[in-house]
Amino acid sequence: MLHQVLQAFETANGPVALDDLSRELGIERSALEGMIAFWVRKGRLQEHGGACGQSGPGCSCGSHPDGCSFAQAGPRVITLGEKDGK
Repeated sequence: MLHQVLQAFETANGPVALDDLSRELGIERSALEGMIAFWVRKGRLQEHGGACGQSGPGCSCGSHPDGCSFAQAGPRVITLGEKDGK
């Protein structure tokens, strides 16, 4: 099943909706999240959140004492990692 998740990202021609992928593979969304986390740890997938400091131009989290109010504003994006797993 882990390899099916990775293959879905490798063969996708655009964004992959995790709810759709979980239905397609017949697994719970929480299980899919764990499998994606596995591939992120292995370096085969990369996660780019909408949190400041990761992507979000115009957000200055470091200057705000309570953190960034836009930390969860952007979409969560999963992309393929380096081919060699680094």
